[in-house]
Amino acid sequence: MDKRLLTIQDISCVGQCSLTVALPILSACGIETAILPSSVLSNHTAPGYSGWTFHDLTPEMPKILERWLTEKIDFDAFYTGYVSKDQISYILDIMDKAARPNALRIVDPAMADNGKLYAGFADDFPKDMARLCKGADFILPNITEASFLLGATYKDKGYDKAYIEDLCRGLYKLGAKNVILTGVSFSEDKLGVASFDGNSFEYYFNPRLDAAMHGTGDVYASAFTGALMRGKTPSQAAAIAADFVVESMKLTLGDKDHWYGVKFEKALPFLIWKIS
Repeated sequence: MDKRLLTIQDISCVGQCSLTVALPILSACGIETAILPSSVLSNHTAPGYSGWTFHDLTPEMPKILERWLTEKIDFDAFYTGYVSKDQISYILDIMDKAARPNALRIVDPAMADNGKLYAGFADDFPKDMARLCKGADFILPNITEASFLLGATYKDKGYDKAYIEDLCRGLYKLGAKNVILTGVSFSEDKLGVASFDGNSFEYYFNPRLDAAMHGTGDVYASAFTGALMRGKTPSQAAAIAADFVVESMKLTLGDKDHWYGVKFEKALPFLIWKIS
């Protein structure tokens, strides 16, 4: 039987993030991908847009689960992104009741960046996100999200390995089985990820590009999940996803009109080649 994955996150209709990123990337990896939209937005919420519409789909979640259970629909893996406080309990229920044996739980705690929570999240939201991270097979926070999850001091630069490894150990103690920490850098010219499985650390770096682009966290998490589902080891998946983000960014550099995301679509052949 082919593997089937369910991804739960919002649909930002324009902006190359969340489900508009996850679905094509996972499909390109050859994974049957079902979706459960947590909300629908006209466009993403990053600076550059003057506003957005928002429609909450929380009330649909228990109804959808009931239908799935009736139809005996289940999943080999779950991958979550941007979700709200009121949805956490429903999502945990879905993961418990619609799982095939040994189903994976992959959580991207998409809630913050650059030292700040995203618009619309209350200060206590990280405590709710921590409930989703507890027991997850893999969590993929950036340093800001890791800091919020742990109530730790956020450092955007000037940190050392001890700081990064303390964050990873803290997240592991929070209940995550594997931690993939993104946006790690110990020098001006390198940027990458730190991985921790409870026993040892691994690092993977790419040359740093002189650019910051929206949606790269979603691109990374989706590519990591796709590579993992295709049988790559966690270390291989972490590296493949990092390379794919860099390739997507390179294809976007120089296009000033494309400020709202990365041209990951043009990099999909690269991803397919890397996972083959």
